[in-house]
Amino acid sequence: MASYLILTPPGGPDRDQASTRFIRDGFSWTAFLFPTLWMLFHRLWLEAIAAFLLQGIGWELMRRPGFFAAGIAILLGVHILAALEGRHAAYRNLVARGWKTEGLVSAPNLATAEEIHFSSIEAEPEGNIHSNNWDIPLSPNNSPSRGGPSFGLPGYDGGR
Repeated sequence: MASYLILTPPGGPDRDQASTRFIRDGFSWTAFLFPTLWMLFHRLWLEAIAAFLLQGIGWELMRRPGFFAAGIAILLGVHILAALEGRHAAYRNLVARGWKTEGLVSAPNLATAEEIHFSSIEAEPEGNIHSNNWDIPLSPNNSPSRGGPSFGLPGYDGGR
């Protein structure tokens, strides 16, 4: 089971909850394979610059004789760090921009996490529903002695 952090935007969730974000806690294969691009996509500008510089240093060390292992270690370290901590950095970035943490849900996949979260939120009643006036004025056929109005159905008064 994976854990999903639930975030809502600074102005509060919209009516259909479309802006609510679910961030999965765990290893990210896309961040492992493409750390700098993943960070740029998630607007982690400083982290992306640092990853790009460290990858450049790693590639340069790999070209130097005797430093190949150090270059590989730096590259592998950047990729593993991005894969393990990238989602947490994205979460911190959103919280710093004013997003609110709504909670944490454990679920096998994103669809189930969304279903669990949204089922716990009660629907707001619509404010534009007008009540109908169901009071029926008394007419000669609907005298108080008959027990009230009948909606086209004859009452049973003990006989015909």
